[in-house]
Amino acid sequence: MFERFTDRARDVVRRARDEARAEGPQRRVGTEHLLLGVLADRDNLAVRVLAEAGVRADDLRAAVARHVDRGESGLAEADVAALREIGIDVSAVVARIEESFGPDALRGAEPPMPRRWGRRRDSGGPFSPRAKKVLELSLREAVRLRHQHIGTEHILLGLLREGQGLAALVLAEAGVDLGDLRRRVELALRTAA
Repeated sequence: MFERFTDRARDVVRRARDEARAEGPQRRVGTEHLLLGVLADRDNLAVRVLAEAGVRADDLRAAVARHVDRGESGLAEADVAALREIGIDVSAVVARIEESFGPDALRGAEPPMPRRWGRRRDSGGPFSPRAKKVLELSLREAVRLRHQHIGTEHILLGLLREGQGLAALVLAEAGVDLGDLRRRVELALRTAA
């Protein structure tokens, strides 16, 4: 599939991997990283369409950072808010853990190393299941539009079609109607052809 990607689309995937690695060496590429990769090249069709829809790339970057920023609990802000909605006070949980295990007990926590013996588990590669789906959908979008390549605009269409990941959430929070943005991207593609 990657052989059909344009140089710019390949760069999006590279940048997405770099964004994920910056969060931690074991971090998988998520939809938010693909969105950040699209936004990194300020002169692609996808970014131009977003700008025409009134969305600023810097605002989206800041929104992604807010969602993935880890607080004292090690959870993202959105996770803390969701737990608060169901009555769990994360600050109280952190205080109890630190009372039992010492200050900053959660800060140094490393994820367990994968087993090296026994049945091999599929790590799923560098992409989260949603990011894999977005890349698959970008191919489907290119085929649907009868394009011989996959460009940044197809990746954006894949993000919009997937519609459930952090990228879609951040776009929706920015006031973007995902269906309207799809139509704008398709119109820009027809106009550019």
